[in-house]
Amino acid sequence: MRPPPPTRLPNKHYRSREYLTPSEVRSLLDAALDRKARYSHRDYTLMLLMFRHGLRVGEAVGAKCGLRWDALMWAERQIFITREKGSDSGVHPLRDDELELLKELREMLPDSKYIFVSERGEVMSTDAVRKLLGRLAAQAGLDIKVHCHMMRHACGYYLVNQGYNTREIQDFLGHRDIKHTEKYTKLNARRFLNFDWGDL
Repeated sequence: MRPPPPTRLPNKHYRSREYLTPSEVRSLLDAALDRKARYSHRDYTLMLLMFRHGLRVGEAVGAKCGLRWDALMWAERQIFITREKGSDSGVHPLRDDELELLKELREMLPDSKYIFVSERGEVMSTDAVRKLLGRLAAQAGLDIKVHCHMMRHACGYYLVNQGYNTREIQDFLGHRDIKHTEKYTKLNARRFLNFDWGDL
């Protein structure tokens, strides 16, 4: 009789927090650009879009919800985000640097259906992105065990700390229940900057 598989411990056993700070995201992006790998442009673009659009890994890649070229509206400078897990899909604006990166990637992949593809020209798998992120985190020297969903949490953390209201962030991330968005307000340390500690 086979022994039961090891029970996975709660996330707090592996790491103290479930999000990345802006400086940690920047380190990951820098690591993607510094890599001598053939696909550094693709990897950088992938990491940037995952962060800026709060993408789950399955919303960035994979045959089910992965980003496709027909989701881009070039003239409108927008992209349609198909959400997973019952979240609301929606349209996001694209910044100048994102458009430039995507245009270059399109020139490299003129015949692909999906934006992020493997060496074989097939849509990247979620497992490939997990491995990529692990390599980038190690190269960036991050002291926290990183997983893909932390990019989505990093987006929510960043937006809250920039002062955007909870309803806007809810719509941006596609949360149907605002309770999922409100957890980010607890990560906003700026709320406490006005605490006066006197001489202590």
